[in-house]
Amino acid sequence: MARMARTARLVTGTARDPRRLRLAFDGFTALVTAILFAVAWPTLHLTHQVPAAAQPFIAGLAAVPFALVRVNPALGWAISAGSALVIALAIPNQPGNTLPFQVVHILVLFALLFAVAVRAQMQIVAVAWLFSSLLFATSMARTGDAAFGWPIAMSGLVVFGLLVRWLALSRRALVRQEEENELERARRAILEEKARIARDLHDVVAHHMSMVVVQAQTAPYRVTDVSPAAQVEFESIGASAREALNEIRSMLGVLRSDGQLPEHAPQPAAADVLTVLDGARRAGVSIEWAIDGELATIPDTAGLALYRIVQESVSNASRHAAGAVVRVAITVGPGVAEIVVGNAPGTSAASGTSGTGIAGMQARAEAIGGVLTAGPRPDGGFEVRAVLPFGAESAIAPSPAPALGTSAHQALSPFTTPTDRS
Repeated sequence: MARMARTARLVTGTARDPRRLRLAFDGFTALVTAILFAVAWPTLHLTHQVPAAAQPFIAGLAAVPFALVRVNPALGWAISAGSALVIALAIPNQPGNTLPFQVVHILVLFALLFAVAVRAQMQIVAVAWLFSSLLFATSMARTGDAAFGWPIAMSGLVVFGLLVRWLALSRRALVRQEEENELERARRAILEEKARIARDLHDVVAHHMSMVVVQAQTAPYRVTDVSPAAQVEFESIGASAREALNEIRSMLGVLRSDGQLPEHAPQPAAADVLTVLDGARRAGVSIEWAIDGELATIPDTAGLALYRIVQESVSNASRHAAGAVVRVAITVGPGVAEIVVGNAPGTSAASGTSGTGIAGMQARAEAIGGVLTAGPRPDGGFEVRAVLPFGAESAIAPSPAPALGTSAHQALSPFTTPTDRS
């Protein structure tokens, strides 16, 4: 939201500044036009034989078209060039003056031609350049100057105006691209926020719903004297919970995306993983765990990843291998934490749901530079192994994943028994 607010301020600022710039330029143009007229009128009788009553009008033809330099430079140039042609043909010069029209008129015509090159369509630019070149080449020939000197000067002026035009267009395109990039960054921030929400919803909601499924499936084995009607009710609860899980995953699949970033809001820490393990045991999961090292030494980002990975792994193991013992081993070393969650083949069929839990765990591990592997074991079980670095001295590559029935069981020992609490 802060980024979108900055974008709104940027767009508002860019909308106000050109308006102020136009007002300032119009004021400057009016001032220059008044100065040019004030110079052209008193000096007109020195250059041309004009009646006193017509002098303000002729001076106005020389100076006033400059007022259109921003509003409509093509029209201003047409008025200035046309009046210059009429003055050169119809109004005689004073003795000693060889210029066909006033210096003010020449300056205004040059300024308007430059503005046409900067702002008008290319066809109009070509017409203005050609007419101006012919006008000066023919009218200045009687002054004794080189016939092609003025057209060459005007060609250079038009080329310079076109360069300024293309530079302005490129800068405008760059500003527009920057604004589009800012809006795109804001859109990506929204998508990333949706992805974070989807991931946490999956981790939290799916985990607790899975516990409901496990409790419903294992209740006939944990609770004595369960009547057939109660067993049917437990099966109905489990089926409803599984259906809810499927619907949640379908809905959250719309919000999830690749390249998810780590969360920055307050989240569970590594030490809270004990709550997950105890909660799974209370739900009837046969679970054993061993923790080597201090969980409190793991920083927040890595601790959140560890918490979510253990939570999802335990949930998946209990859901897809009901009745099997789930073994969790967490080893905290210098700058690195290793997680191993495994289970032997279960005593009941899997629920048949397919979620995004493993992909989410891998995304969390990769977000902090870690590695997560998950797959079936030779004995028919399943294992998740993750290495999460949180320091400069951390180890990056995880060790090979052994089978649960052999060396992995040694690595997971000593575990707490179902009657002990860690």
